[in-house]
Amino acid sequence: MLDGWFLWFILFWVVILIGSFAIGGFFMFRKFLKKMPKEDGKSDMDWEEYYVNNTIHLWNQEEKDLLADLVSPVPELFRDVAKHKIAGKIGELALEEKADKIDQDLVIRGYIMATPKRDHKFLLKKLEEKQIELTPYNHLF
Repeated sequence: MLDGWFLWFILFWVVILIGSFAIGGFFMFRKFLKKMPKEDGKSDMDWEEYYVNNTIHLWNQEEKDLLADLVSPVPELFRDVAKHKIAGKIGELALEEKADKIDQDLVIRGYIMATPKRDHKFLLKKLEEKQIELTPYNHLF
């Protein structure tokens, strides 16, 4: 018979395990959806990789450092993924505009466009810390 503290211990662990599986499954399902091919035969992640690979030669160290600094509020566990997603958006903008190099303006616009709306307050705080004029980017928020 289970009774007393051992019963509560088992019930606690059942809740923790079910919660962990649910959270892990949610993130795995999201990743699965991003890998699903769209109408053009490429997934979101394939396009992201395409833009990064085709614009890697346009990046200067200064812009890489700026991107790393802008991504610094993101928790370390997700920072590399966020940085790659944002670099993909910046690369997409650079290819659309036929830019000959990635500059600060492209980095900021790409970062704003790639960042979910719920995280814009952290982005605004970081841009104000770096004393970057926000007026040209207001329409993107």
